[in-house]
Amino acid sequence: MRRELTFLLALWKANLLAAMEYRVAFISQVVGMMLNNAVYFLFWVLFFDRFQQVRGWGLNEMLILFGVVAAGFGLGVYLFGNALTLADVISGGRLDYYLSLPRPVLLHALASRSIVSGLGDAAYGLISFALAGHYTPDAVGRFALGALLSATIFLSFLVLTQSLAFYLGNATQLSAQATQAIIAFSLYPITLFDGTAKLLLFTVLPAAFMGAVPAEFVREFTWSTLAQLLTAALAFLSLALTVFHRGLRRYESGSAIQVEV
Repeated sequence: MRRELTFLLALWKANLLAAMEYRVAFISQVVGMMLNNAVYFLFWVLFFDRFQQVRGWGLNEMLILFGVVAAGFGLGVYLFGNALTLADVISGGRLDYYLSLPRPVLLHALASRSIVSGLGDAAYGLISFALAGHYTPDAVGRFALGALLSATIFLSFLVLTQSLAFYLGNATQLSAQATQAIIAFSLYPITLFDGTAKLLLFTVLPAAFMGAVPAEFVREFTWSTLAQLLTAALAFLSLALTVFHRGLRRYESGSAIQVEV
């Protein structure tokens, strides 16, 4: 475990140094993503200027929701950037490189790339949480844990959908649509949905566990909410690992032994 952590830290350091080689581009991507998120959230500012609440959710709750989702998403794609393109790596036969090295294949493949704009998302998440006015140490701790569990569920869902490339061949479009769907639905209050839609957001498309549930956990600690988050994170992580490693047995080499950067 310690060796793998050391390996990950070395990968992340190398990715950061490579990104900062072009500092203007690095800063512009981070700042640009923060501005993009701010413009997107402006809709909710205008909305709640007219309507104070929607089924128990107000501007303060939306700040926490956006904070958790942005921080979780940003953390995930920066540290494990290839989670967004794993289907291409699989279908293109580029797993050969990772299979040729004595490291965990999935961990190495995911962490070998960092998406710099993810730092902008993470920074925006922190700012959004700060604007919500929850400055107590326990609230900060809940936010950190909520964002971490949100990132875990999001990455697990990505690995799960991207691993369909083992079975379907080219699953790029399907996985991309699934990714867009979970991000979009995670940014809405769960109270807006009822019946079948709500059930889907807790199961097939776990957007609720990426956004609304961790946001509730940040707002107010309850053991039941924490248990839901931990159970969902462990369940989706286990499912993602199982599907990936079973798919790996079906993997056909693309004769693509090459350096991945």
